[in-house]
Amino acid sequence: MNTLQSGTVAKLTVLAEENSKWILTNGEVELPINASEVTEEIAIGDTLNVFIFKDRRGDLAATALIPTILEGDYDWARVYRVTKEGAYIDIGTSREVLVPAEDLPVLPELWPEAGDHLYVTLRVDRNGEFYGRLITEEKVIELYEGAFEEMHNKDVMARPYRLLPVGAFLLGVDTPYRIFVHESEMYNEPRLGQDLTVRIIDMKDDHSLNGSLLPRKHERIGSDAEQIFAYLEEVGGKMPFWDKSSPEEIKEMFNMSKAAFKRALGTLMKAGKIKQGDGWTEKI
Repeated sequence: MNTLQSGTVAKLTVLAEENSKWILTNGEVELPINASEVTEEIAIGDTLNVFIFKDRRGDLAATALIPTILEGDYDWARVYRVTKEGAYIDIGTSREVLVPAEDLPVLPELWPEAGDHLYVTLRVDRNGEFYGRLITEEKVIELYEGAFEEMHNKDVMARPYRLLPVGAFLLGVDTPYRIFVHESEMYNEPRLGQDLTVRIIDMKDDHSLNGSLLPRKHERIGSDAEQIFAYLEEVGGKMPFWDKSSPEEIKEMFNMSKAAFKRALGTLMKAGKIKQGDGWTEKI
């Protein structure tokens, strides 16, 4: 029997029109498609490429919006919503696709945010429900593109696909280089799927790369200023400390003198990284 399966693409014939729906068939099975899910002019007898899915009642239905990622494909998918259930991603179809919470980092602060991108494939369970699955390290080893030119000190746009206590593994956005950033080469642990500029510091024998999220020495703004700016990033870009805070508060929080604290704030303001006002310091 020529059955239709959720999560697959099929070429079907337009059999009939019923109110706001079209009825499609493969000669044995009939299923509906809402007129709003059709992206071109069609008539009875035409053939149409559609993506098959289970609707809310558990019945098979179709959409002409074919996903950009199907089962067995891997690519970046933009996160458009995050809930306690996980991250919902855009794969080019009208159906919601969830990357479940159990696939995301244990720490919620390392979960992706809306606008981040996850490297995923589509999975379909035995009930025909589909979801996004993060790429595995084994699959990255198969798919990544090795670096065969001098990359030292070059900047690469990349996104983390795997987070570990010792560091983060990233894939290049424009070219899928595999990059490892050790924990000593970052101020803070990045989010899964976050856009980052990585400075390449080494190329390994397998042509994967080591990178750093720290600025170059000539770009650095001093250890006190770096400490304050890193704290600002940790707390969401705004802190209740400024150049008029008491020496005791500053010492307790940053373990530095008020004079050093004020010098560091001055450096950050001169670099255009922060602004102050009404007892607060904010990241620009």
